[in-house]
Amino acid sequence: MGVSVTEARLQETRIYEPSSGFPHPNVTGEAYARAAVDPVAFWQDAARRLDWSEPWHTAHEWEPPSGDAVPAARWFIGGTLNVAVNCVDRHVEAGRGDKVALHFEGEPGDRIAVTYSDLQQRVARAANALTALGIEPGDRVVIYLPVLVETIVITLACARIGAVHSLVFGGFSAEAVRFRLEDTGAKLLVTSDGQYRRGTATEVKSTADGAAAGLRDLEHVLVLRRTGQDVPWTEGRDVWWHDVVDTASSVHDALPFEAEHPLFIIYTSGTTGKPKGLVHTSGGYLTQASWAHWAHFDAKPDDVHWCTADLAWVTAHTYEIYGPLSNGLTQVIYEGTPDSPHRERHLEIIERYGVTVYYTAPTLIRTFMTWFGAALPAGHDLSTLRLLGTVGEAINPEAWVWFRRNFGRDELPVIDTWWQSETGAAMIAPLPGVTPLKPGSASVPLPGIDAAVVDADGDEVEPGRSGTLVIRRPWPGMARTVWGDPERYRDAYWSTYAGHGEFGGFYVAGDGATRDADGYIWILGRLDDVVNVSGHRLSTIEIESALVAHETVGEAGSAGVSDPVTGQAVVAFVTPSGLADVAPADLRAQVAQAIGPVAKPKHIVVVPDLPKTRSGKIMRRLLAQLWEGEQDRRAGREPPQLGDTTSLQNPWAVEDIADVLATAELSPSLN
Repeated sequence: MGVSVTEARLQETRIYEPSSGFPHPNVTGEAYARAAVDPVAFWQDAARRLDWSEPWHTAHEWEPPSGDAVPAARWFIGGTLNVAVNCVDRHVEAGRGDKVALHFEGEPGDRIAVTYSDLQQRVARAANALTALGIEPGDRVVIYLPVLVETIVITLACARIGAVHSLVFGGFSAEAVRFRLEDTGAKLLVTSDGQYRRGTATEVKSTADGAAAGLRDLEHVLVLRRTGQDVPWTEGRDVWWHDVVDTASSVHDALPFEAEHPLFIIYTSGTTGKPKGLVHTSGGYLTQASWAHWAHFDAKPDDVHWCTADLAWVTAHTYEIYGPLSNGLTQVIYEGTPDSPHRERHLEIIERYGVTVYYTAPTLIRTFMTWFGAALPAGHDLSTLRLLGTVGEAINPEAWVWFRRNFGRDELPVIDTWWQSETGAAMIAPLPGVTPLKPGSASVPLPGIDAAVVDADGDEVEPGRSGTLVIRRPWPGMARTVWGDPERYRDAYWSTYAGHGEFGGFYVAGDGATRDADGYIWILGRLDDVVNVSGHRLSTIEIESALVAHETVGEAGSAGVSDPVTGQAVVAFVTPSGLADVAPADLRAQVAQAIGPVAKPKHIVVVPDLPKTRSGKIMRRLLAQLWEGEQDRRAGREPPQLGDTTSLQNPWAVEDIADVLATAELSPSLN
């Protein structure tokens, strides 16, 4: 059992004190002490924010990993609730039915405002339609749609009738969709005739057909008309949304379900091996999703919340569906890409709807930096913004500062959140108006969460040292298992530190991290995203942060590749900012100054784009494989097949990088 220890550190000394714009935060500093004294009681208080049909009799049970035993967590045992009722009906019953729940903007410019009353009727129709199609509690439904009102409607309808949903990004291949259909044994696939993306109406139904062909468990394909294109049709299997959903009754009696009833299955990005289907349950997940959204976004009744994630990403599950809706907020959902039809689309949307909370990925922030330079284009009123958030990878400090300065008037807090598909909601994040902010750090664990950085023996590391990020106590929103493979759940997340600590095991996040003298945690990237140069272990994220701090670099991805002298060498792939030509010598000097000479990239390759998952994580494994594959090709060897690429948001980047490498002058030492 080893722990990667990086030996060089970026030094970040800027501190931003809590904003005076949050005089009455939802959660104050006392919550940390209260949660530490009795975390189970703390989470019970959080659960009481929801409407329960029956109260729980036992708050929490935990069976730790031991030998061949798989870990098992249960929360709010005996309690029953309906997730959709908590997200929709209870707001209507409280007299807030006329409040806008969703401002939808399609990429072509079509817009609609959906009130909570309207949403209630839409979800009821969809629930009745699902039942008519033979979907029962516990059945699995795969949803292969873009960001549309109907995507949220069918998701909530599944929750309403106790079906288990699994959302899939609308740009995924037939292979990726088919894997999820087969793995879940889904009875229903929900898709569309087509979708709008980058200004083009793209037909999707054929891809869905390829995924669905010949599957034993699949009974129907429910098709939404979005683009109006002619599509292939399988009689007896395929049904139109407007025929079965829009014509259904708008009245539906929702039944409660046990707190541990499965709510959804979400698949990891597949950066290594085949994707894992993580199972989240109803009571525990909704408790933490609702509380976390209310706490670290300081959710207020008049907020207009915009989480820019695709609905298939876990961030959207928690902060675009279940969190904001359970808290009765108005939010924006946008179908398209940030540059359609122009690069100021997001600025227009913030101004049009009066967005108050804007939650996005460091990838997009760095893209804005390359598009707009030092300042945003004039002519857009962003004064309604009161809070900013980031999610995906650890944000590099310069992007954090740029985001705060340009979107936040150099006064708004940037709530950088660390969490995963496995955790269900944010685990490390500051509380606005409470927590001092350090650019590049997600700060400290939220109340009720015991996150730590430990060494190989499970002991906390000293400040300034790095180790493995772990969670030492069960939490309500945690994934309960890997669908159909509980042993994989145990082995992937719990085996490393089985038997450690008060609860008999630590959850291993797979990230390396360090903590500073103030207890702030700094994410260093995946544990396998460490480069070993002549025995010096270097963090790829720190190298990338140093590169992005240079004005000529928009984004950077670094990886370790074979080197006959040093064992590994650093190769950096950079996208230009457009401000000036990229000079490799200047970039090496930048890294040497920011970290140390040992961290200087030996190879720097300028590329048009970097391969990223839907969560904005750079696929460094692919970068290394592309480099090594080019070495094999030049040496007359057959390059190995690339690993899983089905979860890329920009699959074209792989081919573009391969084309650049094929014509690049590479170091003779690697030929």
